[in-house]
Amino acid sequence: MSVLTAESGTAPAAEEPPDSGERHRLTAVTGLAALSLDAMASVAYGPEAIVLVLAAAGGAGLGFTLPVTLAIAGLLAVLVASYRQVIAAFPDGGGSYAVAERHLGRRTSLVAAASLVLDYVLNVAVAVTAGVAALTSAFPELYGDRLAICLGVLVLVTAVNLRGIVESAKVFIAPTAVFIAAVLTLIAVGLFRDGPVSTAAADGRAAALADNATTVGALLLLKAFASGCSALTGVEAIANAVPAFREPRARRAKDAEVALGVLLGLMLVGLAVLISRFGLRPVEGVTVLAQLADATLGHNWAFYVVQFATMLLLALSANTSFGGLPVLLKLLARDNCLPHVFALKADRQVHRHGVLALAVVSAALLVFSGGDTNTLVPLFAIGVFVGFTLAQTGMVLHWHRERGPKWAAKAVLNGLGALLTGVSAVVVTATKFHDGAWLIVVALPLLMLAFETVHRAYAHIGERLGLGRVPELPRGDRSLVIVPVGGLSKLTREALNAAVSLGDEVRAVTVTFDEPDDREAAAALMRDWELWNPGVDLVELRSRHRTVGRPVAAYVRKIHTYRPGTRVTVLIPEAEPAHVWQRILQNQRGAVVAHAVRRDTDAVICRLRFRLR
Repeated sequence: MSVLTAESGTAPAAEEPPDSGERHRLTAVTGLAALSLDAMASVAYGPEAIVLVLAAAGGAGLGFTLPVTLAIAGLLAVLVASYRQVIAAFPDGGGSYAVAERHLGRRTSLVAAASLVLDYVLNVAVAVTAGVAALTSAFPELYGDRLAICLGVLVLVTAVNLRGIVESAKVFIAPTAVFIAAVLTLIAVGLFRDGPVSTAAADGRAAALADNATTVGALLLLKAFASGCSALTGVEAIANAVPAFREPRARRAKDAEVALGVLLGLMLVGLAVLISRFGLRPVEGVTVLAQLADATLGHNWAFYVVQFATMLLLALSANTSFGGLPVLLKLLARDNCLPHVFALKADRQVHRHGVLALAVVSAALLVFSGGDTNTLVPLFAIGVFVGFTLAQTGMVLHWHRERGPKWAAKAVLNGLGALLTGVSAVVVTATKFHDGAWLIVVALPLLMLAFETVHRAYAHIGERLGLGRVPELPRGDRSLVIVPVGGLSKLTREALNAAVSLGDEVRAVTVTFDEPDDREAAAALMRDWELWNPGVDLVELRSRHRTVGRPVAAYVRKIHTYRPGTRVTVLIPEAEPAHVWQRILQNQRGAVVAHAVRRDTDAVICRLRFRLR
């Protein structure tokens, strides 16, 4: 006997689609393309962030560009080494959230999760607006349409990711390879230049050097270091998405992490060397990377290739969030901190609800900012530093508890990373607080409160359902199935067939009204029912109001009153049209009855779908 069941919504679905093979997962190369765009694209604004801070001290300050970049590269090496260990220790993904959950406690892990969620969402908005800003810089006539273009790019990236992470990786391999090749070529050629071959890009532009230059002090260098650390955003994305890789997942993810660290480090240090060699100064309206391309390659087609590749990669670097955030949301849903719908996985290994949620929130941010990068940048990178710090701290405790080979050296390495990223988080928050970073300070606890609220709700549901406890043995109750009908048809027959298979007793009910036309139709139905004689009684429920839901619910309550212990099921027959658009032709009475019965009674509700071929 088949039984229709209603979904309780209290536990995440554990079913995997049949087509969940390894071909829908990432290799080390495709993983690099899908999950490293954020970090790779940061070379377009990381060095510039350093230069803009050091410019406050004039030419003397700019001389510290290379030392500050080397310090950031050192921190990058520490982070890559640490996240390789995170990948090995936590192959189910989650990065700093998974580390903090195991070693720092659930509430601390929610801090890490909230910071990562904010960083991922902001990364999408910043990446898209920065890419479109590069486009509108080349074509000023598009500036007024920048918001529409931003939303169009977001729709494109979302659509690609809904096809699957492997599909998005295939699409983004070419732009990633072109950008990396362009920047490495720029660095290689620049190392053989004695001076700039062109300054056309910066000619006629006002210098961004401070008129009243400050002295080069520890605070200035610390601010430059913290600002340049924006180039490290995205380093954690691979560790967050380990389950997206093919077997052996951990090894492929670690290979991708190392490749990311090597490429990003080479590009950052190489660009810093060229900035020092050519003595570049920040100018208004022209990026430092554009000046370097101009000085190294000349103001020709190669210059425009670098610019176009940078623009494209910046816009597409939002893909890192689409690869990492849905996996994090899945883990939060597994831990009952988010609705379980985020744990569902479609075919092609897509966490579709996570992708769509990220797209909707990012679109709202784009509308809020009007497509302006400068509105969003002050909020960027704070969350990721919080995650870095918690992950490093958790790994220190991990090594201390494991006590494996060379655990002390590994703990010292992670401790140093925690100290550096923690200082960077404090400095970035303090220096950008009035520029909008206060929103992150407010949003973090609010997001944690939301996680806690969802967790308490699931705990309450689990307690009421007795999850984790052995229930009493099932027992049979007297069952009564009620079938609302409005006329005689094949649908009525199918409903009664199902009803007599489900219950000990079946009653059909029809709601009638006091108006003359309705009374005539009701009388005709009663006559036809007697002639048909299906072996099931038809009960007339008279109503003074033109509603069908409340009379049925009242009848169910009356049965519960006079026949306690009877298991009542309301079986609602509904026709399912052959075409989706035809659903708007239906009167939705089934939904109205189901809502009223669910709200006012404890009856079981079954909705029988009769498909119209």
